[in-house]
Amino acid sequence: MTRRSILTTSASALAASQLNQRLHAADTGSGMKGRVNHSVCKWCYPKTSLEDLCKSAKDIGLNSIELLGPADWPTLKQYNLTCAMGSNPVIDGMGGIGKAFNRLEHHEKLIQAYEEIIPKAAAAGLQNVICFSGNREGMADEQGLENCAAGLKKLMAVCERHKITLVMELLNSKVNHKDYMCDHSVWGVELCNKIGSERFKLLYDIYHMQIMEGDVIATIKKFNPYFAHYHTGGVPGRAEIDDSQELYYPAIMKAIVDTGFKGFVAQEFVPKRDDKLGSLKQGVKICDV
Repeated sequence: MTRRSILTTSASALAASQLNQRLHAADTGSGMKGRVNHSVCKWCYPKTSLEDLCKSAKDIGLNSIELLGPADWPTLKQYNLTCAMGSNPVIDGMGGIGKAFNRLEHHEKLIQAYEEIIPKAAAAGLQNVICFSGNREGMADEQGLENCAAGLKKLMAVCERHKITLVMELLNSKVNHKDYMCDHSVWGVELCNKIGSERFKLLYDIYHMQIMEGDVIATIKKFNPYFAHYHTGGVPGRAEIDDSQELYYPAIMKAIVDTGFKGFVAQEFVPKRDDKLGSLKQGVKICDV
């Protein structure tokens, strides 16, 4: 190792330690147990302004509001919140769920877009930025795997340089995102192995994977080294995560904590009750094991 790399590594370790101390202090101050870093996806609360959600987040015990872009990161910072998962850049209709890395013709523009947002995310103190596979549209999963790996490998150098992890979300193709390619854990894990960098991992969405494959706790125990982030949601219907649905989140959360996971768990259910923020508070409490 060079002197510069030692200093850079030490500085990164110190920054990570300070972040964990701050998050633990925030948890303790809000009555949280401090074993889970809590986040929420802003899109689930379209009628709540970001500033109002920030204020409520602090009261509830959240440390992050996520799936937001650079324009919103300064607002989070004002409330001592982070964005645990930065949103995906979209350029000429590419970069979203349906059109992404599984097609070679998308790579040039996607790589350019991510090369622009990754340094911005790092400068704002983020650790993760989301990405997607794209839909099959008749393409074989094996070909999509090769194509995704080819494009994403080209971004690993900039990710490693800026200490940002690109995180591909596992989504269901049965109910919500018809034809989406990255719809099974095994496919996503194989993609991680092909890319071969700690700066590429998966977002294990519990709601989506319960629909596609079940065995949530067994999958978490088996593949947790590949998971950088988790999302919640009630099944069926993606509503509140209480006893109105089929998953038992306290046991799922205990399984996540038992793996030694230090990342974030984000509430991504769509509240059906009138008291939307009350439902969010309930969800966070359920997950605070």
